[in-house]
Amino acid sequence: MEAQPATTKEHGLDADLDVIASKISELEKWKDIFSAGRLELVDTDNQQKYPDKKSEDGNEDGTGAPQTGSNKNPGHFPSTYSPYSLPKPLSISSDLGGLPITLEMAMELRKILFGSAFHTFNYEWKKSYFSFHEPYSELSYALQAERGGARAIQMVVQAHVIKQILFGTSKEENSSLQSLQAVSQKEQEKALAAALADILWAARDGEEVTVCLVTTDICFTPSRDYKVDNFTEKLLLFNFCDKDAIQTFIVDHIHFFKTEGSHGVILFLYSALFSRTFKRLQEDFGCTVPHLLKLNLGNFTCRQAVLNLMLTGRASPYVFNGDLQYDEQGGQLMVPMHGILNRSDVGYLYWNREEMEQGRLSQVGSMLKTPRLPIWLCNINGTFSVLYSTNRSLLSDWKMEHLFDLHFYNGQQSQNKTVTLTIDTQSHHWEERQQEDEGDIEKRFPSLEMTIRTKWDGAVIDWHGTVPFF
Repeated sequence: MEAQPATTKEHGLDADLDVIASKISELEKWKDIFSAGRLELVDTDNQQKYPDKKSEDGNEDGTGAPQTGSNKNPGHFPSTYSPYSLPKPLSISSDLGGLPITLEMAMELRKILFGSAFHTFNYEWKKSYFSFHEPYSELSYALQAERGGARAIQMVVQAHVIKQILFGTSKEENSSLQSLQAVSQKEQEKALAAALADILWAARDGEEVTVCLVTTDICFTPSRDYKVDNFTEKLLLFNFCDKDAIQTFIVDHIHFFKTEGSHGVILFLYSALFSRTFKRLQEDFGCTVPHLLKLNLGNFTCRQAVLNLMLTGRASPYVFNGDLQYDEQGGQLMVPMHGILNRSDVGYLYWNREEMEQGRLSQVGSMLKTPRLPIWLCNINGTFSVLYSTNRSLLSDWKMEHLFDLHFYNGQQSQNKTVTLTIDTQSHHWEERQQEDEGDIEKRFPSLEMTIRTKWDGAVIDWHGTVPFF
């Protein structure tokens, strides 16, 4: 008899069983390690450590052998430690108010993100939140962003945080790089709250903005067509019509976005989608985008529509200016292609070496390349970073663009200070210098430099002794 194809539900069950088996295998491995080393397990409920960052032995996500404790308690480990664990999610009482999420909302949310209510965020997404470097340090303004699909959203928010610190509503004059290095914890939280509120306010459909938090209670009874993640089912939706009220609410609950185990990036993404509304999102990207996240090398990554939603407030799937009604042959399109309609505070630059070599590099329109403020989210070979200037007038006075500095931050652990580049658009063309250099193409044509030249064609770029690394 011919075997029947597996249903979607069966595939989901098989995947769940694989995950469970993998975790059991990992637990057995740690049991052997503890037994072999005769390590004493102690109860450290108030000092639990969780594998959120790269371990000292180089393994990602804390999956390598655990390090011994401090000199004070050598060899001690949390009794509840297990690989791939997350702290218990933060939650609020349902008495605070808010609209409980319904099954219909949750299913629509999943479908617009993944294309199916059976998909859920993976571990990389669940552990992602908005974490700053130490206050009053060289990178006190900067968020730490690990590899993974959530990194794109973290770096968009990073660009808006820089905007708040450098060019906040009360700041009319230029700031300096030093002002980014003198940020206290309170100022970090205030800048983060203002950045999140700005993005949500721009994305709103009408006047109402939604902020999602998590309660202790399950808000609906799941169905067989929906895969439970023990997070989405506990959402409370808080609606606001006043921007100041939004920011105040986020400040009061900032730990839901900046604390380990908070699912902070997912919460913010959910808030943006609910603020835009599912109906308006479908209108924004039409039938050209089946869903907002795509599976890439085992991880869910953001499509351009997500980036544009957080940069411009509109989930446009393209980066060119305006909407296209006709194709290249002059025929009317069945569905218009929605591009960028207006300049936003934060811009966007794009470079992909492989696409360039194949002659199909996406051309970013002037609306994104020339934002209102000199801050850009950069997508360089699929990795996200931020370029910015402390000179507010850079893009409004053409004389400023002859010789100027840009500062670069990529969010990676390997970068421990802000890199400053000097851009010269008036001297000889950059290719004249490159003709004299030979060797590695990445050294002769650093991708960051090529990204900058999509905005300032022919510019010569001085790294001031820093070895080009991007």
